Amino acid sequence: MTVSTAQRSPMPTRVELYEKQLHALAQIARTLSRAQQIEEILGQVLAILHNDLDLLHGLVSISDPKNGALQIGAIHTDSESVARACKSVRYRTGEGVFGNIFKHGNSVVLGRISSEPRFLDRLALYDLELPFIAVPIKALEGDIIGVLAAQPDSQADELMPDRTRFMEIVANLLAQTVRLLVSVEDGREIKDERDELRREVRAKYGFSNMVVGHTTIMRQIFDQVRRVAKWNSTVLILGESGTGKELIASAIHYNSPRAHQPLVRLNCAAMAESLLESELFGHEKGAFTGAVKQRKGHFEQANGGTLFLDEIGEISPMFQAKLLRVLQEGEFERVGGNQTIKVDVRIVAATNRDLESEVEQGNFREDLYYRLNVMAIRMPPLRERSADIPELAEFLIDKIARQQGRKLTITDSAIRLLMSHRWSGNVRELENCLERSAIMSEDGTITRDVVSLIGLDNDSVPLAPLPEVDLTDETLDERERVIAALEQAGWVQAKAARLLGMTPRQIAYRIQTLNIHMRKI
Repeated sequence: MTVSTAQRSPMPTRVELYEKQLHALAQIARTLSRAQQIEEILGQVLAILHNDLDLLHGLVSISDPKNGALQIGAIHTDSESVARACKSVRYRTGEGVFGNIFKHGNSVVLGRISSEPRFLDRLALYDLELPFIAVPIKALEGDIIGVLAAQPDSQADELMPDRTRFMEIVANLLAQTVRLLVSVEDGREIKDERDELRREVRAKYGFSNMVVGHTTIMRQIFDQVRRVAKWNSTVLILGESGTGKELIASAIHYNSPRAHQPLVRLNCAAMAESLLESELFGHEKGAFTGAVKQRKGHFEQANGGTLFLDEIGEISPMFQAKLLRVLQEGEFERVGGNQTIKVDVRIVAATNRDLESEVEQGNFREDLYYRLNVMAIRMPPLRERSADIPELAEFLIDKIARQQGRKLTITDSAIRLLMSHRWSGNVRELENCLERSAIMSEDGTITRDVVSLIGLDNDSVPLAPLPEVDLTDETLDERERVIAALEQAGWVQAKAARLLGMTPRQIAYRIQTLNIHMRKI
């Protein structure tokens, strides 16, 4: 973009220039004192330079600490498309005129832009036959946080040093504003990242995704979790291994008022008693061999948030007494220390043991049990909610498909086979079974034969009546129809043939040609 000679202002005298500069400084001071958006303030300052002092196409570039570069923070131009394009321009340290100012902190005054080979002209904004002034914007500590630049609307003259000094004064006035803009940009990125993480957490631990299931018992658990999440009560989650106790604990935390505070997890069964005390309460420097510095424990780390104690039934009676004090008083001392530390922590505990029996047998303190058992949530084993297996299987298949980067499907006959299994390892065993099946499936379809191939077959006694299949359904695949008939007939071929209106020879031929694996009975 160029400015014709006819449009340029006559060269002022030094006195006239000083008067204009004083007037402009007064306007800039008023602009900086107004409460408005930082970008608007910078734009108005650049407009004053343009309109009152003929310092054209002013721009402010700001530092990007993450990659050590400069980016355009504000620019004064009549072209909106140029202004938008300038937002994507970056100058690395030492690159071009701006990059050198950012690196060395010295002002740059060009009598004619075309005479300077370092001028990159990325913005295509300036008249290359006119002068150019760029000065650093410095923080109080002396760090370069930006660059202020503009082009005088006249040939280089004896007033260039005066214009440069004025630009340096303006840069000093803008230093705090630019620093705020850098902080705001960083804050926006942090906020965007934080909001994105929160959305991911809510998507993962929302009530609709925390545990899949539609049976009556699961709906009751959802309701319990929804209600207890709102309060700070201690929660005890009971259930066999693999039923989803940790997922429930996460759902309680991330749907509670403490969701913005830390959730700290500890598996009590994975630690020796001596280590467990240090992990939970922390230790002072020199408290024991290897304690080379002070360390905060899980209670301090979870202050304001939630502490999830998994396998709480595994801790020793001696440590139970120490834990009881923290739950009652909310205070403790680090190992090797004598300073009492108070914390505000919500406790969510989980165990696969029958704690009532443990209390009766004297293995678990009764007072600690009742301190933990304020609100108990019992997770049912998978064998007690086999009706949820189709929904669980679809959910887990989608998860495995994302991990493997391909589309996976599962047949109805495979689902019915899964529903007939007892699942001593619960949901964890189901997920492992489906992952093995997905690995064994070359075309991405998990069939009944694939599931049988990995060692899973019907248990001798069905857990619950399997869903009836309409054998007359025209949309049903022939292979699936024959398998469904065999299942309904208890894998007796003659009986299955009658259900399908076939002869025993016909169904035997179908079994062979459709490559159906017959279950041994």
